[in-house]
Amino acid sequence: MITKRIIPCLDVRDGQVVKGKNFTDLRELCSPAELAERYSREGADELVFYDITASHEGRKLFTDILRETARRVFIPLTVGGGISQLADFERVLDCGADKVSVNSGAIRDPDLIAQAARRYGDQCVVLSVDARRTASGYRVFAKGGREDTGLDAIAWIRRGVALGAGEIVLNSIDTDGVKGGFDLEMLSAVCQAVSVPVIASGGAGCAEDFLTLFRTLPRVDAGLAASVFHYGQVEIRTLKASLKSAGIPVREVEI
Repeated sequence: MITKRIIPCLDVRDGQVVKGKNFTDLRELCSPAELAERYSREGADELVFYDITASHEGRKLFTDILRETARRVFIPLTVGGGISQLADFERVLDCGADKVSVNSGAIRDPDLIAQAARRYGDQCVVLSVDARRTASGYRVFAKGGREDTGLDAIAWIRRGVALGAGEIVLNSIDTDGVKGGFDLEMLSAVCQAVSVPVIASGGAGCAEDFLTLFRTLPRVDAGLAASVFHYGQVEIRTLKASLKSAGIPVREVEI
């Protein structure tokens, strides 16, 4: 049986992990390398590292910080931010990333997904989608939720998978940082649309939210969160023990 993954997310700005609400009011927390090392010890299955202002500022991702973070962990690391061409994949992978997340860069040039999948394999290409509800349905937003692209989120996700994306991270702007639970309705629509792994992001407020996620949507492969882990409201080792007790398959945490 395929185990469900628990994935802490490191949103990085100016070399520090930050967290806000609905993609705004960001507050600095600590060093990404220190936090990544802690999560690796506590039993996280993977880590996601986003340089959240790289695309908005039109610059490349900070590789020195990424190298230090990758050096300290021994679990898969997905990296995104400022990925706009194939050379960015090479640079990030050389720094220690296992998978590369594309968002704004893929919206500008969808063929980037296909190029990367051909060169590195679809398992390396993660399509990250920031979406929120509008009067016309779920819409894709770019540049850290600042720019309404006008794209229908479900149609865009289908297209990304057809081009070669091997995994989807759905970031619900509506539930981000609210801690009221994952956006089950939006996630359900995505799971029905594609067959690749889907990672739920945005809204976790307690351990019960992960249990509800996996019980309600068995097709969801992983739960990604930031605040509840950063502030110690949910401890990964305890969360995985609770999931296991509830019959949700998870990877054992080494003592």
